[in-house]
Amino acid sequence: MGVVTYDFEVTSPISPTRLFKALVLEADKLFPKAAPHAIKSVELEGNGGPGSIVKINFAEGLPFQYVKHTVEGQDKDNLSYSYSLIEGGPLGEKLEKISYENKFVAGADGGSVCKSLMKFYTVGDCTFTEDEIKEQIQRMDGVYNAVEAYLVANPDVCN
Repeated sequence: MGVVTYDFEVTSPISPTRLFKALVLEADKLFPKAAPHAIKSVELEGNGGPGSIVKINFAEGLPFQYVKHTVEGQDKDNLSYSYSLIEGGPLGEKLEKISYENKFVAGADGGSVCKSLMKFYTVGDCTFTEDEIKEQIQRMDGVYNAVEAYLVANPDVCN
């Protein structure tokens, strides 16, 4: 098994506290409302903190039916969240799991920056290219952008 790491940042006009609440603390309720074109439902086993299992069921017609991840860390005070994708989605012949470490920090003009570190754990001698990584990020961007637009349109949500 090999490990491929990838760092990236995403800026947002939404404050870090509000974005953390939307993408982490209330994702199970918010994702299907904000991105019904992509997310059919979110199932939560546990209280949402470390050890919890989150299953995201995708809308029909998308390349994957679902993904399941386990929460590894959650720090509400420092606005950080870590989890590993353990089932479904892009996992299979090439990938054993994908781990994510996210931190939300203040950005310019009251917005935020989400700093992310992704670790792709490959199966055996398989490789995972930068193009494949960018494809994964692009899939996540669709939901991220929908949540961001929902929060802009609904300023009282996740305050």
